[in-house]
Amino acid sequence: MTKPVWLLDVDGVVNALEPGWSGPPRRGYASSGGHEYRIRWAPALVARIRALHESGVVDICWCSTWCVDADQIENLLGLPPLQRAWTVDVNGLAASLAKLEAARAVLASGRRLVWTDDLEVPTSGQVYEELTAGGRALLITPVSRRGLQPEHLDLIEAFLHAE
Repeated sequence: MTKPVWLLDVDGVVNALEPGWSGPPRRGYASSGGHEYRIRWAPALVARIRALHESGVVDICWCSTWCVDADQIENLLGLPPLQRAWTVDVNGLAASLAKLEAARAVLASGRRLVWTDDLEVPTSGQVYEELTAGGRALLITPVSRRGLQPEHLDLIEAFLHAE
């Protein structure tokens, strides 16, 4: 069976103002488009992302306006190089459309999908129904200021280990 793909956003998902996770957040800076941005993350979240990547049960793919500069995020967080949904600078509406296209492409390839994004993941409606038909997709929309939480990773792990 082919591994599922996890489309992972950065801002509001990994980078969050109040990430929690029962410990203080780590802070650092990453550059994109000639600007420096403050990044805050929960070390325990990054550890679980790394563990899932290393376990080989999922292909993790950045699906973010950070795709072009994802190496900045990987270096800061201590993550290995992950796949990118695209390799050109994409922002605004073009990024929204690119994210949805990436999700559709995963499902069209016959693979199961995990999509975590605080803004672009549909929570209801026609697109939600399209993506979740047949139980082949897990869509998670974390609260932007908190990002992914332990219960989200529990859901992801359960989905990845389900047949």
